[in-house]
Amino acid sequence: MSLSRLLVTVLNRLQPSAETVMLVSAIAVGVISGTGVTLFRKLILFTQEFYWHELAIVLSAKLHWLILFIPMLGALVVNVLRYRLDRAEASVSVKLQSSARDIGQLSFSQVPLKTVAAALSLGAGASLGPEGPSVELGSNIGSLLGQMMQFSSERIRLLIGAGGAAGLAAGFNAPIAGVFFALEVLLRDSYRTNKSSPNSDVSVVVIASVISALVSQISLGERPAFSLPVYEVRSYWELPLYLGLGVLASAVALMFTRAVKLAQKFFAGEWSIAPFMKNLPMPVKLLIGGLCVGIIALTFPEAIGIGYETVESILQDTPFTIPLLAILLAIKLLLTAISSASGFVGGIFAPSIFLGAVLGSLYGQAIASVLPTSIPIAASPAYALVGMAAVLAGTVRAPLTSVLLLFEMTRDYRIVLPLMAAVGLCAWVLDQIDASRGDRMIMQWSDLPADIEVLEKIKIAEVMTLNPASVKYSMPLLQAAQFITSGYHHSALVLDDANHLQGILTTQDIKRLISVSTSEPPLEEMTVQNICTSEVIYTFADESLAEALKRMATRDLRQMPVVDRNHPKRVIGMVDRQAITTAYNTALTKRAIAARITAIKPNALSNVVPVVTNALNSANASVNTNASNGNNQRNDDKQQDENSANNGSSNNGNDKSIDKDNPLKNNLKRELDIHSSETISS
Repeated sequence: MSLSRLLVTVLNRLQPSAETVMLVSAIAVGVISGTGVTLFRKLILFTQEFYWHELAIVLSAKLHWLILFIPMLGALVVNVLRYRLDRAEASVSVKLQSSARDIGQLSFSQVPLKTVAAALSLGAGASLGPEGPSVELGSNIGSLLGQMMQFSSERIRLLIGAGGAAGLAAGFNAPIAGVFFALEVLLRDSYRTNKSSPNSDVSVVVIASVISALVSQISLGERPAFSLPVYEVRSYWELPLYLGLGVLASAVALMFTRAVKLAQKFFAGEWSIAPFMKNLPMPVKLLIGGLCVGIIALTFPEAIGIGYETVESILQDTPFTIPLLAILLAIKLLLTAISSASGFVGGIFAPSIFLGAVLGSLYGQAIASVLPTSIPIAASPAYALVGMAAVLAGTVRAPLTSVLLLFEMTRDYRIVLPLMAAVGLCAWVLDQIDASRGDRMIMQWSDLPADIEVLEKIKIAEVMTLNPASVKYSMPLLQAAQFITSGYHHSALVLDDANHLQGILTTQDIKRLISVSTSEPPLEEMTVQNICTSEVIYTFADESLAEALKRMATRDLRQMPVVDRNHPKRVIGMVDRQAITTAYNTALTKRAIAARITAIKPNALSNVVPVVTNALNSANASVNTNASNGNNQRNDDKQQDENSANNGSSNNGNDKSIDKDNPLKNNLKRELDIHSSETISS
């Protein structure tokens, strides 16, 4: 019996409460993640000791410049693991991996290899950080446990967030920052959508983060990541200076992220001046990255590796000249981009902290040399600490996590006010620059993950509700209120005698009127047209759900009428937020199914096409039968005549045939086309 089946059998027999199951799962994720991250950090220390102490001493005893080959040797070792990783990833299509991530299922088979590759990369001097692999390790542990317990997608995503929090907490010895990182980054979207038990969700993340940090402290010690000398904010008049540092930090963070992307394009051969890079094998790319690291190790050894020793020296106010700091800033930025793009494995947390510390110290020394000595300002380590948090916030787009992380890493509260100001300004500046911010805010408002491209492919006609609730504009208000509340509607469309749209009446309109003690005219004499909203925002059946969401977000609407494009007063349906959410989740599932079918061999696809063809033929017969039965079951009731008129206008306005209006038949045809094209291409 497999372990997964054994766990499920135990749960079925014991039938514990949901809270107990999630509590035990959180503890398990915390213990396993903390242990894994601890072993990962110890492997980094062992690799560093071997490369840069034992091997470096032997090589430098002969010729000093031979240490240039240490990172290249490390690159060859990492290449062995990268070869295994690339083969494993090549066996699974990109679409299938993306679809699995959408529903919260991460592949654990590659995590041990990737974790070891990250430890060997960092030990060899690659300019990356250990926190990214730690978070990925914890997230995959949470996903694996959720899949073994056969949890729902929502619970698996929650355990992924708890594992990520545990990984960060163990990596930085910062459990509070780990919790906020999970809620701010990993669970930002699903935490918004799961309103049933938000406190339980937070408790799962907190428990996993605390347990993981405790395991890490037992193994690695309780001391903070950085030890700080005594310094403080000399005057609150310094606050504008820290705000200036926040602006500079946003520029550095932006250059850093763009440099990483440009380096990835360079090594992928997308630069016009270096198309040959596309044909280079992975070992050669890794050797190029190792050569760059080795050259920097000969000239500026402070910039290689994780770099926490250099950060510690800056915070201890060790003398660094302004030119040296400027050189280190540029070299670290470029070396991190090259290390990441060439094939080394690691994260960007540590390089962001390094860049922030160097920028802050450079800024502090620069303003100290410009301002007169009569103006009291803090020492440069204070600005270095603020710069660390600001650049980190701008790079990972997590300002709360950055503030709490730096507070836990330094355990110094004296400079928290300017730190928060600089971090907040840096995040705000980058949000203004980010072109995708608008779409991301719309998706957050609609309680959906930030993937608006999915909604751009779905038309309103596919999800809208036909025959929405409606009232006449001359109907007495109390009668209309009884109609809306008896049917548990949130709103009703207001139509005139010709069934043309005149407005919309919501329960909020009724509540506002009832809450008023006196009204003129009296409530009993009012009609719908007295309080309904006449300026209605509407959409069209041929528009995408993304366009509908943008319009709904401007007025914070729950639902919106769908009208005929040629006759905007003629209503053909209604679309609401719940239908959009359902359509989004269904689209993700369909994408996962399509990716799985794409991964099937061509001979298996040949067996799928006849099945779809038979289903299509059956659907044709069913549609014809239903259409015949539906035509024979007509009444002379006025309301049904109006509904038939609305349905007819929808068909005429969209110029669709009866076959094209049937969603089942359309979906089957679409799937048949997909399978046929895949078979031909194969």
